[in-house]
Amino acid sequence: MSDVRKAIAQVHHQEWARLVAALTRRFGDLDIAEEAAAEAFAAALGRWPAEGVPPNPGAWLMTTAKGKAIDRLRRENKRDDMPTEVPMLDEGQPEPIGAVDDERLRLIFTCCHPALAMDTRVALTLRMVGGLTVPEIAHAFLVQEAAMGQRITRAKAKIKAARVPYRVPSAGDLASRVSGVLAVLFLVFNEGYLATGPDTAPVRHELTAEAIRLTRLTRALMPEDGEVAGLLALMLLTEARRAVRISASGELVTLDEQDRSAWDAALLAEGHRLVRERLATGLPPGRYQILAAISAVHTSARHVRDTDWWQIVALYDQLVRLDRSPIIVLNRAIAVAELDGPEVGLSTVDRLEEKLSGYHAYHATRADLLRRLGQKHESRAAYDRAIELTANSAEIASLKRRRDQLV
Repeated sequence: MSDVRKAIAQVHHQEWARLVAALTRRFGDLDIAEEAAAEAFAAALGRWPAEGVPPNPGAWLMTTAKGKAIDRLRRENKRDDMPTEVPMLDEGQPEPIGAVDDERLRLIFTCCHPALAMDTRVALTLRMVGGLTVPEIAHAFLVQEAAMGQRITRAKAKIKAARVPYRVPSAGDLASRVSGVLAVLFLVFNEGYLATGPDTAPVRHELTAEAIRLTRLTRALMPEDGEVAGLLALMLLTEARRAVRISASGELVTLDEQDRSAWDAALLAEGHRLVRERLATGLPPGRYQILAAISAVHTSARHVRDTDWWQIVALYDQLVRLDRSPIIVLNRAIAVAELDGPEVGLSTVDRLEEKLSGYHAYHATRADLLRRLGQKHESRAAYDRAIELTANSAEIASLKRRRDQLV
């Protein structure tokens, strides 16, 4: 990637949310906002390599995107609704910021509108604010790309038809929207933790760092919310291992193979403290708090052989009562295999085939359990299927090594 293209990618990460927010405020239409923002970045890709990056990239993109939005309105014969002048964002009266100061977080809270079903508002927000592609979002929801594209299109159409207002959230709006916000931040973090796109780095630190930053801001807004604290703890305990997750040769290093002495001690300490604080309240934990507690058990062990698998299985039992998603059941089966043996874990994994047949981690888990049971032919076939279903270069390298070790 050229230096200019790298600069455009960085500007995209910094400016996308501000651009979409400003265009939505100005034109009252998420569809127009997204299309105009995308066209502005496409124009940048076409012009900046030859002309150079402008002194103020954000202003250049804003001016270009507003022009694109007006062009679309003209094409749709909406002259009567179109403003005769489109002032720059910083002209006129400043926008009220409501309860949320940060531009990106404010847009996330705005898009997570209760009028939309939870999955729909999360998918829409990931696209509009997180900047994730439709294939990346589809992978997160374990659905086909075409189906996810239709879901996002219908969500924007519903907002438009129902005249759902683009309104800056007040303090009273936060509680009804925070569950959607946390789901968005969790999925953005996951995409950074293990990227699903073939043309990205295997681990995208800019996404994990931004998800952590926004979760910290959310916790400052809602310090008593246990799930906010739980999600922040989960992110910190996961991010603490980032430096050793990719080997020098570009291969994904699994938890059991990592150099635990190289984990980030400060992030671990903060994450463990948050988990302890939530446990001390005595309140029933939610999904993110239990996931954080599981991560805390893993990261408390000095060596993988010291892992308290009994406690991890007990926590998964508690989590399954709240969330019976097939991925949670799959992860529980991995822990059960460590506690009771691979044959017991495999019996649970095999029952998930119908729901997870298109999910690479399902086949990778089967491959590992079959390997441990000495079923090399079946294990190799499962590794092949896992490799076929993933686009992450580091994960492919790890899976191929494990497969090729079968003799």
